[in-house]
Amino acid sequence: MASPFPIPLNALRAIEIVARRGALAPAAEELGVTIGAVSQHLRRAEDRLGMDLFERTPAGLRPTPALKAALPQLTAGFAALQDGLAGLKGSDEGVLNLTVGSVFASRWLIWRINKFTALNRNIEVRLNVTATMLDLSRPDLDCGIRYGHGQWPGVNAELVGGTAYQPVCAPVVAKRLKRPADLGDVPVIQDETTMLSWDAWRAEVGLDAGIRLSGPVYSDASLAFDAAISEQGVLMAADMMSADAVSDGRLVRVFEHAVDGPQGYWLVTAKGRRESHKLRAFREWLKREVPASVRGYVYQSRG
Repeated sequence: MASPFPIPLNALRAIEIVARRGALAPAAEELGVTIGAVSQHLRRAEDRLGMDLFERTPAGLRPTPALKAALPQLTAGFAALQDGLAGLKGSDEGVLNLTVGSVFASRWLIWRINKFTALNRNIEVRLNVTATMLDLSRPDLDCGIRYGHGQWPGVNAELVGGTAYQPVCAPVVAKRLKRPADLGDVPVIQDETTMLSWDAWRAEVGLDAGIRLSGPVYSDASLAFDAAISEQGVLMAADMMSADAVSDGRLVRVFEHAVDGPQGYWLVTAKGRRESHKLRAFREWLKREVPASVRGYVYQSRG
C-alpha cells in the first residue's frame, strides 16, 4: 500500500514555512537545521512529487500556483497537529502568549491588562512587544494584535477598533489653533511609521493642500506620542490610542473632527488553530473594553 505521505513530515514542514515566509532561513531556524538542509528538503520533495514547488527567481524562492493553492491546507494541518500535541501533554490554558506593537502596548493595553487578569485570575498574560510581524503559527504564540487593513496571509483577523483618527496636541499648543489652516503655523509631528492619512483628513475638513505641514520627525510611534504630550506639536493619532491622554487632559482633540480610515487594530490568530478558552476570554474582554476606552474611560488605578 502506497504511503499517504510520499515525502517526510520535516520536508513538508519546510515547504510550508518557506512558502509562507518566502525564505529558507525561518524554516532552518524552526526545524533546527542548516539552510542547506532545508534546500535539500525542497529538492528531494520536488523529485518525489515529480513537480516544481518553487520558482527560483533573482528575488528568491516563490511558491508555484499549485503550492499557493495547497498552502492554506498545509498551514491549517500543522496548526491542528500542534493543537493535538498540546492536548496530549495537557494544554496550557493558564498562560496567554500575546504579541503586540509598542503603541498598542504602551498607550492602551498596559493600563487595562490588570482588568482582564482580575476577571480571569487563572490566566497569566505574557506580552511579546515588537514591531516585527511574528509567525502566529509558532507554538509559543496564541494570538496577536496587528494594525493595518486586516488582510494578512495565513491568519484569521477580527477587527478590534481604532479606525477613527484625528489630530491631537497638548493644551498649550491647542491655544494657537482656531481653525485647520492654523496648522501651517505650528509644528506638525511626522511619524514615519504611521498608516494614518493626513491627506484624507485635510480633504475631509477642506484644508488647502498648499498649506505645508512640517515639524519634528520620529521613526518610533510611541515616541511621537510622547512628543505630542510634551508640547512639541500636533500629531495625527487613532482615537483609541489617544483616549486616555485626552481624558486626563494631557492631549486635546483640537478640531473634534475624526476621519474613519480603512485601517484598524485586529485580533489575529493562525488559521486552523483551535480556539482555546483563554483566547475566547480575551476576545470577549476586548469586545467590552475597547468601546469603553474609545469613550474616554480611564482605569481608576491610572492615577
